[in-house]
Amino acid sequence: MARRRPAVSGMFYPSARESLLREIESCFLHMLGPGALPRRVKGDKRPSALISPHAGYMYSGPVAAHAYAQLDECRVETAILLGPNHYGVGTPVSIFPEGVWATPLGEIPIDTELAMELSRISDVFSLDEISHEHEHSIEVQLPFLQYVVGGFKLVPICMLDQSIETAMRVGEAIAEILRRRNDVALIASSDMTHYEPHERACRKDSIALEKIRSLDVEGLYEAILEHDISMCGYGPVAAVLHACRRIGAHQAEVLKYATSGDISGDYSSVVGYAAVKIGLPE
Repeated sequence: MARRRPAVSGMFYPSARESLLREIESCFLHMLGPGALPRRVKGDKRPSALISPHAGYMYSGPVAAHAYAQLDECRVETAILLGPNHYGVGTPVSIFPEGVWATPLGEIPIDTELAMELSRISDVFSLDEISHEHEHSIEVQLPFLQYVVGGFKLVPICMLDQSIETAMRVGEAIAEILRRRNDVALIASSDMTHYEPHERACRKDSIALEKIRSLDVEGLYEAILEHDISMCGYGPVAAVLHACRRIGAHQAEVLKYATSGDISGDYSSVVGYAAVKIGLPE
């Protein structure tokens, strides 16, 4: 059985279980976080689709906590997580097909049945472990999910090809799953503008977030090109937006936006972080 070991444990987040739990709780209670801990109970609510950042918890964790607070009291049997491929290794769109993913909080089983179903729905997907070996964009989301949701199955999708055509195809396939199941948490992993002055980053990101609010995939790609927005996970975000609008969602809500400068106090060169939710029809 394949076992995907943590690649950035001890760097992006603590490697010891108790330290990691304290770090996650500090993100929820941070002045930039939601300000309260989730109840951590399962209910019957359909989970919203989410966009969450993927930097080190020190920087983006409080913003990510706003996204994961939305899963409290939801029914989550499987999480489909989409992240960009930062390393350029592997296939254009890769699903990790079977086994488990390990974090300091325990092992998460892959939903192999759903992974195979997606690969049958569309040939845009490859079944490939190598693409995921070092990639952090999906990994950093998992301890937050484990903390809030508890036990669940995972379908990790890593996107090296982030073209609009590919994102649309990925979104179409995921929409087929969402039409039949209301117990799937759909999450796109992305940071926003990278390494620009705070005011410029906020200005650029506000343009991208306005397109995201209206689920405007085409407009998002146009804005990224026109305004040179260095958002790293635009493909996963576009796929999630398209899947949501295909099943009847109409708009997204930006829960929180901040930059690394809001944490470090250095506003000369920042990275932007956004937490977004998309309510799905019951």
